[in-house]
Amino acid sequence: MESTSLSSKMREYIYVEMSHGVKVSNLAQEVAKELGEDETFCRQIAVAGLLHDIGKLWVMKHMNEAGSEETLTIERMKIVRMHPTHSCDMLMAEGYPAGITQAVYYHHENVDGTGYPENLRGDKIPWMARILRICDVYCALTTDRSYRRAFERFAAMEIMIDEVEDYDMRCFLAFQRVIHNEAGEKLRSLCTVISPLQKEHLPLFVKEAEAL
Repeated sequence: MESTSLSSKMREYIYVEMSHGVKVSNLAQEVAKELGEDETFCRQIAVAGLLHDIGKLWVMKHMNEAGSEETLTIERMKIVRMHPTHSCDMLMAEGYPAGITQAVYYHHENVDGTGYPENLRGDKIPWMARILRICDVYCALTTDRSYRRAFERFAAMEIMIDEVEDYDMRCFLAFQRVIHNEAGEKLRSLCTVISPLQKEHLPLFVKEAEAL
């Protein structure tokens, strides 16, 4: 991920998003397997999970124009919520298949209609996006942030259970089985190992950042 044309801040941000993408990718693939999905679907969701937040590179570039980084103003929130659209646009421009681009575009939708960008409900949300939604939330909760420490897996699960109306129940139950069955070191490996498939697509982060 070497690029002399990118600022150190952007390189750091790319690393954060790549790391999160790898975690979501690996977890989503395991949940898809638990749900009995075929190899093609599992490969597609692995790619979608890896690249689902690539549009945040655009967000990073434009955030400073909306105000202080310490304050999430209404204007800044609007910019943040544009990242699924930019992620989808970037992947469409690169020729990714519709299954992947649609999963990326809708990965912040909730089954009760409270999500974004289109407030879709239930089965209106693509199946792959419903899986990504759950895995994205879990991986975010179990990762250190500037304003809090990472939650342990069972604490993260409790938080998600409190918000279970956001999630497709079949996906959530499969996700729970994966989390409960993959204990300790194996679960940590699941969230950090980079596969050959992921290595093939990771350079897109740098390419898109340089194009902004």
